Amino acid sequence: MTDFMFSDANIPFAVALLIMLLIAAIEGVGMLVGFAFSSLLDNLMPDVDLDVETGELGDHGAFGEFLTWLRIREVPVIAVLIAFLTSFAITGLLMQQLLAGLAGFMLPALVAAPLAIFLCLPGIRLFAGVLGRIMPKDETEAVSATSFIGRTAHVTLGVASRGNPAQARLKDKYGQSHYVMVEPDNDDESFPQGTQVLIICQVGSTFYAITDDKQN
Repeated sequence: MTDFMFSDANIPFAVALLIMLLIAAIEGVGMLVGFAFSSLLDNLMPDVDLDVETGELGDHGAFGEFLTWLRIREVPVIAVLIAFLTSFAITGLLMQQLLAGLAGFMLPALVAAPLAIFLCLPGIRLFAGVLGRIMPKDETEAVSATSFIGRTAHVTLGVASRGNPAQARLKDKYGQSHYVMVEPDNDDESFPQGTQVLIICQVGSTFYAITDDKQN
């Protein structure tokens, strides 16, 4: 079984399973040290507009329609990523095993991987839909990252300085916690762990902040 999984034709699927296990390990360790990998993934996703009542994305063309179909933003991005890696690996390995048993050969990795991606898409949608039904509603509300601007956050890991962002935690309008990367807006300022800051703008996946004058 090991020889089959790690054969040249199945390397993409074996790697997908290993990445999935690595993500699970990182998330588990992160829960112990206060680092939320899943929240950072959510903030790195394109900031699309999702109607939380209807689950529909705004007008973002074919890409937006595809994200809607995959249920992106209905559930945490990490759940969709794990669903993809797992579905891709299982679909690919089953496809190769079926071919090997019936036809006596396996497809080359460069052919099998794109085919498995296409075939596993319905499985990703199904898995995300199940998660969307069983997860509490307040944990699946879509929140635009731009809504974080003007909110206070607490630096939870590292020391933020200009050019060296650190992790901070903030709460959105629903009371959910989010972990973002922040750095000072002023060149000569730094935020040690525990500092309360005020988010003033976002550039890419990094949020810029100033010291919150209202902190205790």
